[in-house]
Amino acid sequence: MTNFAEHTIGVVIPYYNAAKHIENVVRKLPEYIDKIIIVDDCGKEPIPKSLVSQAELGDTIVIVTNEKNSGVGGATKNGFKKAIELDLDFVIKVDSDDQMNSDFIPDLLQPLIEQKAEYAKGNRFKDFKALRQMPFVRKVGNLGLSFLTKAASGYWNNFDPTNGFFAIKVDLLKQLDFKNIHRDYYFESSLIAELYFQEARIKDVPMPAHYGDEKSSMQVWKIPFIFIPKLTKTFWKRIVKSYFIYDFNIASIYLLFGLPMFLFGVVFGIYNWIYYYNIGEFTPVGTIMLITVSLILGFQLLLQAIQFDILKAPKSVS
Repeated sequence: MTNFAEHTIGVVIPYYNAAKHIENVVRKLPEYIDKIIIVDDCGKEPIPKSLVSQAELGDTIVIVTNEKNSGVGGATKNGFKKAIELDLDFVIKVDSDDQMNSDFIPDLLQPLIEQKAEYAKGNRFKDFKALRQMPFVRKVGNLGLSFLTKAASGYWNNFDPTNGFFAIKVDLLKQLDFKNIHRDYYFESSLIAELYFQEARIKDVPMPAHYGDEKSSMQVWKIPFIFIPKLTKTFWKRIVKSYFIYDFNIASIYLLFGLPMFLFGVVFGIYNWIYYYNIGEFTPVGTIMLITVSLILGFQLLLQAIQFDILKAPKSVS
C-alpha cells in the first residue's frame, strides 16, 4: 500500500463566494496533505475566520490573495505558483463548493506516485449510475465538449477533459508556460492542451458526478460560442506545432496534400454545381470525376492523418 506521507502533497482550492462550504472541504481532506493552499479570488464572501486563524499559525493552511478577481483558472494558476514555491511533489486541485469527494484523492495520486502518469483527473462518464443523475443538458454539453477537446488537445484516449478535480506533478507544472493557460472556464482544456507538448501522460479516474445547491454562473447557451472558437484555435495551434514546427512526419505529408485536395474538391464542386445549375446544363463528366477524386483522395489522406494523431497521443500505463 502506498505511503502518501513519504511525499510532500498539497491541495489548491480556488475560493470564491463559498463561505458555507469551504470549511467542510478543508475538514474532509486527508491527514497526509502537507499544505492546503486557499486562493482568495476577491469574492463578496471572505474566507471564514477559523481558516484565517489557522493560516496565521503558519502550519498547514496557506492563504494566497489575488489582487483582483482572476477566475477559477487564474486563481488555480496562482495556487500552482505557490505550490512550486513551496517545493511540493504533487498538488491536487479541489473546488471550494464541496462537490468533489476527497475520498478519491488517493486514486488521483496513485498513478502519479507509481510513475504511470503525470496528470490524473476525474472521469464522470465511467459511472453509469451517476451518469443518469447528471442533468441532461449538462450531459450532452459535456459529451460534445469532450469530443471537441479530444481533437483540439490531441488526448484522444481521455474523456471528460473539463473535469476540474485532478492531481498533477509539480515538476510538470514547472515546465508549463502559464501564459498559455486560460483563467476562465477554458482553464482545464487549455491546461490539457499545454500538457500535450510536454508529452505528459493523463490517467482517467472513474468517479461519480455530484451536484449540490449551487448554480453555475455559466449560461448553457453561451458555452458553444465560448468554447468552439477557443478549441478551434487550440486545434490548429497544436497541428502546426506538432506536425510542421516541432516535427515533420508522415502525418505532415498526409495533411499537406490531403487538406488542400479536400478543400479544392469542396469549393470547386460547389462552384460548378451553382454555375451549371444557373445555365441549365449538366456538369461535364470530366469535371465531376475531378471533383469526386479530389474529395475521396483528400478525405482518405485526412483520415490517415487522424489515425496517426490518435496513435501518437500520450498514454498512461495501465
